[in-house]
Amino acid sequence: MKIAIIGMGEVGRAYARALHDAGYQLQLCDARPAPAASELAVGWKQPLHASIGAWLTECEWILSCVTGAHALGVVEQSLPHAAKGATICDLTTASPDTKRAAARRAGEGAVRYVDVAIMGAVNLSQHRTPLLAAGIGSGEFADLLGKAEGKVRVIDGGAAGDAIALKILRSVFTKGMEALSVELLMAAEKQGVREKLYEQLRDIDETPLRTFIDMLVRTHVVHARRRAHEVHDAAAELAKHGLPSLVLPGVESRFALTISDLESAPPAQAEPNIDQALQWLLERSAPA
Repeated sequence: MKIAIIGMGEVGRAYARALHDAGYQLQLCDARPAPAASELAVGWKQPLHASIGAWLTECEWILSCVTGAHALGVVEQSLPHAAKGATICDLTTASPDTKRAAARRAGEGAVRYVDVAIMGAVNLSQHRTPLLAAGIGSGEFADLLGKAEGKVRVIDGGAAGDAIALKILRSVFTKGMEALSVELLMAAEKQGVREKLYEQLRDIDETPLRTFIDMLVRTHVVHARRRAHEVHDAAAELAKHGLPSLVLPGVESRFALTISDLESAPPAQAEPNIDQALQWLLERSAPA
C-alpha cells in the first residue's frame, strides 16, 4: 500500500514519519519544501515531488496537509491522476463549505473524501494529536493511522464538512471561555477571593456540561431582561477595580438583542424546552 503526503510542512512531516515508521510506502510532494522536508526525503532515499502528477496513480491514500486556501486545489489537481476508489484525507483548515465542495468534486471522480479536523497542537503531540474524521472512508482512515499510533475519532453518520464545523464550534466555546476565565480570575485574584470563587462555582462543576449549556439557553429567552441588569452591574464592578471587561460588552449586546425580540414576539411557551428556545432564537435571527 502506498500513501501520498501532499504538503510537507509540520503536519505533513509528522504523519509522514509515523507512517514511514509503521512500514508504509510513501510518496512525498511539496511545491516549496522546507529544509526539514528535503532532509526526510534524502534520508529515506525517495523523491520529493514538486507537483501532483502521474506518480499519484499508485497511491491508495492521499493525505492533503496543505493550507486551507489550497485544499480544493489539491483535490482538483489530484483527480486526473488518482486511482478510482482512492481516498483523499483532507487535514487542512479549509471551511466546512469548502470541504463539502471538495467532497462533491471527489465523488464525481469516483474518489472517496474524508474531512479530517486536527483537534490539538501537532507541534506538541505530533502524530498522536487527536483527529476528528467524517465522510466516506473515515473508519478505514482511523484504522490506517491507528497502525501508526495515530488517534482518530470518527463521527458516527458524519458527512464531509462536519468534522471541521465541529472543530470551529468547539473553538467558539473554548476560546470564549478562555477570554471570560482570564477576566474572571484576574478580578477574583485582585479582590483576594479566588479560592472562595472556586467554592461558589462548585454547583456548576457538578452539573453535566450539556445540562448546564442547555439550561443557560432555554432560560435565556425567559430571563434575558433581568439578567441583562446583572451583566451591566458586573461590568461596572470590574471597571471599578481597574479591570474593564472586553468580554461583557459583547454579552450585553447579545442580551439586548434578545430583549428586543422578546418585546416584539415572545416565545409561545412560558418555559420553553431547549428545542423550542433554539427555534425561537433562530427564527429571530433569520434575515427579513
